[in-house]
Amino acid sequence: MRPSKGNLIIVSGFSGAGKGTIMKRLVEKYPDSYALSVSATSRSPRPGEEEGREYFFKTKEEFEKMIADDDLLEHACYVGNYYGTPKKYVFDKMEAGIDVILEIEIQGAMQVKKMYPDSLLMFVSTPDAQTLRERLSGRGTETEEVIKNRLCRACEEAMGVENYDYLVINDDLETAVESVHAIAQNERFRIRNNIQFIDNIKNELKSFKEEK
Repeated sequence: MRPSKGNLIIVSGFSGAGKGTIMKRLVEKYPDSYALSVSATSRSPRPGEEEGREYFFKTKEEFEKMIADDDLLEHACYVGNYYGTPKKYVFDKMEAGIDVILEIEIQGAMQVKKMYPDSLLMFVSTPDAQTLRERLSGRGTETEEVIKNRLCRACEEAMGVENYDYLVINDDLETAVESVHAIAQNERFRIRNNIQFIDNIKNELKSFKEEK
């Protein structure tokens, strides 16, 4: 049984913790259950990234127009660049009964949670801070200055982890993927997500009673 609408799953985590890798693997394993929302950003593409797959790449001016036109579910500025979630894709998927995953920074996550209190919030972390530093350095795509900025940002983000519903430790990829899947599936059985089913079975039971 699938609820009439999909859930909104908000995923944040330290840069380098592997949240993007976890979510892509989740969608690969369970393509009928989840959809990754494609965010817009004003940062430049990294090697291998494609327009409309990893992000919708915008100029600063284009992004600011999207903000002005109220085309974004949320937006935030992170390490000098804009990131945001276009509304239409998210709402269309949820109406189809698909869980939509928003992979966004903590500032944007709090914006969405305020507007949609029933959203499910998950925070992804490495097992420890040293592992985080090693993963950032291992990318080989960023300067030492950028790595330092991301670690400073992680220190700030750590102060807001308590606002999330679940913590996912990414020590082993497949274990982390299954943890996220289990949390999301459990959310589907919350009473508030099954009101239509409850109403239907109430009416059916009432009809049995009236047959007497």
